[in-house]
Amino acid sequence: MLSAPTAAVDQRLGSGRSEERFAFGKNWRQFLQSLDEERIVEAEKSLRVMLEVEDLIGKSFLDVGCGSGLFSLAAMRLGASRVHSFDYDLQSVACAQELKQRYFRDADNWTIQQGSVLDQTYLFHLEKFNVVYSWGVLHHTGNMWEALENVVGPVATGGKLFLALYNDQGIFSRGWTTIKRLYNRAIILRPAIIFIVGSYFATRELIFDVFVLRKNPLNRYKDKRSRGMSYFTDLIDWAGGYPFEVAKPEAVFDFFRARGFEMVKLKTAGGNHGNNEFVFIKRTKPSI
Repeated sequence: MLSAPTAAVDQRLGSGRSEERFAFGKNWRQFLQSLDEERIVEAEKSLRVMLEVEDLIGKSFLDVGCGSGLFSLAAMRLGASRVHSFDYDLQSVACAQELKQRYFRDADNWTIQQGSVLDQTYLFHLEKFNVVYSWGVLHHTGNMWEALENVVGPVATGGKLFLALYNDQGIFSRGWTTIKRLYNRAIILRPAIIFIVGSYFATRELIFDVFVLRKNPLNRYKDKRSRGMSYFTDLIDWAGGYPFEVAKPEAVFDFFRARGFEMVKLKTAGGNHGNNEFVFIKRTKPSI
């Protein structure tokens, strides 16, 4: 049975105007149409590489903001003993349920619910997990630092926390915030915004492919994206993904160190837009 967020949580998740929240679940539904074995294998690979494991046998896995459900599926295929997926967006919840129906129809160790990472009561009633995963989610909640605080609790002592958060580019990040807000406020402008943003990335990537990598630029659109994602799904997500917050890597490091975590892996966006990826291990109780 789905647990609906409270009205208070719903208000805190955005500005109170539904048109100012990007329809992430709708975008994920379109992505599922292109999901195939190769993409799933790429998702499994990204978990193995960042978590530095060969499998998840005997490990429990919490997918915070499960989106399409792809990485919950990857965790199941890697042998996780228990997977719990939740998302605020009902269409995202439906996506995860669809993947469970496709691949693990009878599994009783994969649970899927609607829930908010800003709902402390919901998180308090969850069990502890060996792996807590939230990739590209917490910066879209409308209160990123509170969301980061809330994911501390479900991590078991000795467990890993795998996060991806948008890199802080200063004035450029503020510019992207304006574009994303405009995308969600003015439906009539969305095709133009997608075209402009897509043209910007395509031109930049064309120059990089031809003059730096010296490869066929069309391969970028044919190949499977890192983590098994889709180029056009990512493009729409980037253009419309709002609310939108950013963080410098050192700020995230300091935040979790004060809460008893040790950073064991970091993959930065190299000063560009995009996500910095962090893996922390929960060593002790918080010192604050």
